[in-house]
Amino acid sequence: MIELVVACAVTLVAAILDWRTGRIPNWLTFGGLAVAPWFHFFREVKQSGVHAPAWSAMGYSTLGALACGLVPFLVARKGAMGGGDVKLFALVGAWLLPFRGIEAQLYAFAAACLIAPAFLAYEGKLISTLKNSFFLLLNPLLPQAKRRPVEPEMMSWFRLGPAIFIGVLLETVISWKIG
Repeated sequence: MIELVVACAVTLVAAILDWRTGRIPNWLTFGGLAVAPWFHFFREVKQSGVHAPAWSAMGYSTLGALACGLVPFLVARKGAMGGGDVKLFALVGAWLLPFRGIEAQLYAFAAACLIAPAFLAYEGKLISTLKNSFFLLLNPLLPQAKRRPVEPEMMSWFRLGPAIFIGVLLETVISWKIG
């Protein structure tokens, strides 16, 4: 369960920094990404004493980073998510491995769906954001001549770090209750 505690601690730090500064630092995400596969490697060596399963544990951690980072990476390429969020999701996958990482990611997106409207309402942007979202969803269905261009002021930004922390925290609590 050490990996759950580490993932909670790192995402908590990331959430605080993201909330305060709007950035998730590279030293935090790249550092965690570099340590996670080695953690799983040495834990497997300590438990089994065999190096072959240890190398597969290291590969499984890398697979977790790729699995949890893929969808956020594709979303970020469209400009709808920041790079720090992508790296933080990859870090979560590397520490929690693919299945737990994807579950934590799902919980994080669910938390974001609950937090974002409340945050937008607090800022007084909820109605305009909903209206803009409607037009963004409607645009592909309209003929080319009637489409509205997507302008930067139509976009509302939301800091995802706290939602990622909540997702990891929920995964930790659920894992401890089951385990």
